[in-house]
Amino acid sequence: MTSNYLVRPENIPARAAWPVIDAHNHLWAKWDTLANVVQVMDEVGVVAYCDLTANVTIQWGGGGYLLSAGKIENFFANTAQHPGRFYGFTMAEFAQPVFDDTFAARCCATLRDHVQRGARGLKVLKELGLHYRDGAGKLIACDDDRLAPIWAEAGKLGVPVLIHQADPYGFFQPVTPENEHSGTLQKYPAWSFADPKFPSFAELQRRYRNLIRSHPRTTFLLPHVANWPENLDYVGQLLDECPNAFIDFSARLDELGRQPYRAREFFLRYQDRIYFGSDMPATREMYRCYFRFLETYDEDFVPPDYDGTFGRYRWRIHGIGLPKDVLAKIYFQNACKLIPKLKENL
Repeated sequence: MTSNYLVRPENIPARAAWPVIDAHNHLWAKWDTLANVVQVMDEVGVVAYCDLTANVTIQWGGGGYLLSAGKIENFFANTAQHPGRFYGFTMAEFAQPVFDDTFAARCCATLRDHVQRGARGLKVLKELGLHYRDGAGKLIACDDDRLAPIWAEAGKLGVPVLIHQADPYGFFQPVTPENEHSGTLQKYPAWSFADPKFPSFAELQRRYRNLIRSHPRTTFLLPHVANWPENLDYVGQLLDECPNAFIDFSARLDELGRQPYRAREFFLRYQDRIYFGSDMPATREMYRCYFRFLETYDEDFVPPDYDGTFGRYRWRIHGIGLPKDVLAKIYFQNACKLIPKLKENL
C-alpha cells in the first residue's frame, strides 16, 4: 500500500471514555496468557471480557480455525483468579455435534447444566448452516424445526443466544481480483463459501431472520452487524422487525469506517440495540483503534485485520464521533441489560 501525504490530527484514546465490556471475544483456552490479557484490559479500560467459547478449544489451522471440545470447568477454574473480569458462554453440544434424534434434548440438558454453573449464554458458530449435517447427510439450517427446543430452552433460562450466521458478503463471491476480500480469502481459504455446495448468502440471511422471528421470547445477539454491515438498511429493518435482536460490530470496523456518515446515523438510531465486542486478540493497539473509531472524528486511519493485526488492510477508515451518552450505552450499559448477573458481578 502506497503512502499518502494527508496531514491529519491523531486523537488516539489511551483509555475508553467509559468502562468497557468486551462482550464478544475468545480466550482460545490459552490460560497461560490470562495475566497478559488482564494487563491490557487494565491499561485501556476494559472491565470485563466474554469468552464466548468457554467449553471449546480453538486454534488456527486448516486455512481458518479448528475446533475441539473442551470442559467449561476449566474456564471457571482458570478465570477465578481474576474475579469479575471474565464471564463465559457455552457452546453446549454445538462444539462437536452429533445430529441424531437426541441432539436437541442433549443440548438442552448441557445448556441447563452450564448455566447453573455460571455460563451466561449460548454461542453458536457459523458451522451451523454451512457445515453441520444430520445422519442422512442433509445440511442443517439454523431454523430447522429439530433445533427449536434449544432456542426455546435458552429463552426459558433467561440467557441470550449469540449466533453467527453467514460471513462477509464477499466470502460468498468468487475469489477474483475484483473481490474486496480476495486477500483475506487467499490467506484463509477455508473462509471462502463461493462453492455451490454451500447455501447462498441470501439463503442464510433468510433463515437467520426466520429463526429470530420464530422465537420472540428468546434474546438473539447477532455478531458482526448481523454479518451484513455493507447493507445497514437491511440490518436496520431486521432490528425494527425483531425487538428480540441485538448486534455487535466486532471485526467490522473496516466496513463501518468506510461509510462514517451512515454508520454514525445508524449507531445513533439503534443506540439501545448495539453492544461492544472486538472478536480479536486483546492488544492495546486493537482496543485503541476501536475507541478511536467510536469516540473521534479522526480520518484516514488503518483498522485491524480480522485476526487483530495491522500489517494488512483493504482501505483506511474514519471515526464517527459518538456523543458520550451513546458511548456509555454501547461500551457497557446495553451489555449489562442483556447478560444475566453481569451488572451485579462488576
